[in-house]
Amino acid sequence: MSMPEVETKWFGDFKNKLPKVDGKVFVITGTTSGTGYVAARTAAEFGGTVVVLNRASERSTKSLAKLKEEVPTGIFDNIDCDLQDLASVKLAADTVKGKYPQIFCLANNAGVMGNDDLATKDGYDVQMQTNHLSHFLLVKELLPCLEACAAVGGEARIVNHSSGARHWVTSFEEKYFGKNGGNLGGNDKTFKTGANFVRYAHSKLANAVFSHVLFAKLQAKGDAAAKVKVLSCNPGMSATNLAGDLFTSLSPEQLQGIASMTQSGEDGAMGLIECMMGQVEAPHMYGPEGTKGPAVKADPTPGELDKANWEILWKASEAAVGPIPV
Repeated sequence: MSMPEVETKWFGDFKNKLPKVDGKVFVITGTTSGTGYVAARTAAEFGGTVVVLNRASERSTKSLAKLKEEVPTGIFDNIDCDLQDLASVKLAADTVKGKYPQIFCLANNAGVMGNDDLATKDGYDVQMQTNHLSHFLLVKELLPCLEACAAVGGEARIVNHSSGARHWVTSFEEKYFGKNGGNLGGNDKTFKTGANFVRYAHSKLANAVFSHVLFAKLQAKGDAAAKVKVLSCNPGMSATNLAGDLFTSLSPEQLQGIASMTQSGEDGAMGLIECMMGQVEAPHMYGPEGTKGPAVKADPTPGELDKANWEILWKASEAAVGPIPV
């Protein structure tokens, strides 16, 4: 049984306040549906050149056609990118660099949730690689293009899509970042506390911690790097495809209860789009105060500010994909 339809409440007013972004290049992962689709559509509507990075599939092809249909004047460029294959990510980044020497915004949006204890072909946990490590690699490869944009235009942005699940853990365990896929607690889909969600929570805290530590390093580097804003966003509880089949076993009453706490995919995209296009302060997170509502600036959690977490994330991520030039 699927989730009841959720009505959009805030997105219209939010969208009316967005600035034009004519000529600015946005690189967004995971745009076939949900928040990423809304973000790609919106950036194009406001004049941006939108580069979408998705795994090659019929779904990706159809979503690109739909974007072009909904925004006939929009500029879209699809580049195949499988976040569960580091070689694919590197190839996609090389293609982006060759076509777009200046990038205004890299939106690390794509993600998976609650997956079983499986390894990618690279050996990492499927959730950690998809949600964090491959995005770390994209930043490593595309940072020169972001710095080039900041040097000319005064600003560029990196946005990491986290979630409320970052609250579920406070301290990292290094094993979740290493080549331990398939050996990280097994399969237990008990919400929040089951092994599937412990792995997910680590990846979502990683998104937020990455924003803080990367921003600090870019500020220390100075010059154009210090003009690159690094931000996080939180979709709240949004009616997107992220949950997959997690709700199929629930009763109509249970689904209705969840729906009452849920916002639409458009409303859930407000934090992401605010970070991409709005007036924001780095390295903060933007999203609803609870499970739904307008996107506002959030205070960092203790886990986000824990320097031990910073060190674990940076060391383990560089060990996986190489050093970021900061």
